[in-house]
Amino acid sequence: MLSYGARVWRTRAAARALPSILHKNYSMKEQRAPWINPCRPRQLSSDGSTHMLTPPVDMLKHAKERVYTPTLAYAVRRRDPELIRPAAHTPRETKRLSDIDNQEDLRTHVSLALFYRGAGGQNGVDPAGLIRRALGEALVPYYPLAGRLREVEGQKLVVDCNGEGVLFVEADGDVRLVELEAVGLRPPFPCWDQLLFDVEGSSGVIDCPLLHIQVTRLLCGSFVFALRFNHVICDGIGIAQFMNAIAELTRGLPSPTIAPVWSRELLNARDPPMPSFTHREFDLLLQQPPPAGDMVIRSFTFGASDLDAIKKSLPPLLRDTATTFEALAAFLGRARAAALELPPGGNAPLMIIVNIRGVAGTNLPVGYYGNACVPSTVLVDPAVLLGGSLGDAVALVRRAKATVTSEYARSIIDEMVLLGRRFLCPASMFVLSDARHLGFARVDFGWGEPVYAGPADTAFGVSSFITGKDRDGDGTVVVPVVLPWMAMDRFATEVERLLNPVKPQLF
Repeated sequence: MLSYGARVWRTRAAARALPSILHKNYSMKEQRAPWINPCRPRQLSSDGSTHMLTPPVDMLKHAKERVYTPTLAYAVRRRDPELIRPAAHTPRETKRLSDIDNQEDLRTHVSLALFYRGAGGQNGVDPAGLIRRALGEALVPYYPLAGRLREVEGQKLVVDCNGEGVLFVEADGDVRLVELEAVGLRPPFPCWDQLLFDVEGSSGVIDCPLLHIQVTRLLCGSFVFALRFNHVICDGIGIAQFMNAIAELTRGLPSPTIAPVWSRELLNARDPPMPSFTHREFDLLLQQPPPAGDMVIRSFTFGASDLDAIKKSLPPLLRDTATTFEALAAFLGRARAAALELPPGGNAPLMIIVNIRGVAGTNLPVGYYGNACVPSTVLVDPAVLLGGSLGDAVALVRRAKATVTSEYARSIIDEMVLLGRRFLCPASMFVLSDARHLGFARVDFGWGEPVYAGPADTAFGVSSFITGKDRDGDGTVVVPVVLPWMAMDRFATEVERLLNPVKPQLF
């Protein structure tokens, strides 16, 4: 769940340009705001006029269009944003972050989307009011999340646990869940900027809320729980733990079943730092990504038959042992290298984000909600990646995963501190993480498990594997990808070619 490149620079710009949220008075008004900022995606028609269009059937059959593109428009009205504070007294103190937390590349925000069906569950209960109340209760044991980041000596970040609160917005959307499902619950979501409205002054890093939550009721009784969190304060597993704590309180539990643990000192560099591995990825030259205006985001959906086809193309020894992550990561890594037309003799680094909570020797306690993932990178010539077999690429992914031991984690933390926490990410690098088992799908506020739960977007060079379902309710793997539009066409065609004759399912 690391974020790099353009996303980092965009966040820095926002932090400089937007006023501190301390100077923004968020009221507790109950009066509803008028309908504002409706989404109106439009395309040019043959007669020169503009109106909403859906893709023709023959276009959907084309290989380059085997991706998800939203075409739905609707409006959202919102109440004034509020700051939700801990429901009881909490300690006023300063907490230091770990050296993993303090990576400069984590000074950004990550957005999550959870869609819930209105049928069943807590009939007649307003989800927004219920979640608002439980949020304040959950912030008592998780009180650092209600604080603000400050910068101290050496440009390190600490949390001022001042209880100022997290940002909460209640809203109503002029749309039904069945309409959203008809276009596919996959990033990019139609009108996402309305389901998680960017409140002015909230998207910086210093002196801003660490969490921003919006609960949007839909016309059918369903609702959307959208959340944006500062990556410095926790990783995907950490924020899922907090979300599940809120959900347990909404269901009537007296307290969260997993007690939060801070203990950030456990992931600090050694004194003095002593890297014991050669981390060649830190020697790569930084390459600026293509201009943001050239980028498109599309989601690819892989069903069971697609994943079986990928695994069947592996050598016998790997066919039955390769995990879905290993096989699909290798498959997509090859497709991306081909789509970007990376020249031979260079580098097409594959970076795998590995959770170290269960790694022997790290001794992280249950309930640790800080950043506890490290990158593991294999450097490979694009010619080798494209010219070799898929089994060769799977071996590279396995090697990256197997490299991560407790000593490797200590080594890379030491290296980060020696280099000033900055990780340089070349445009040719492909960062992959597995979001299927982080805990988002278990977040039940009383309406059952979410229809979709996972990242709402991604950045160039970064993709996550997300649990999805097809129209028959069968499990799929959804992979959002960001590429320049011409490269995206090549990527979709390459995916189609590699899967032939079995094709990825279109949403």
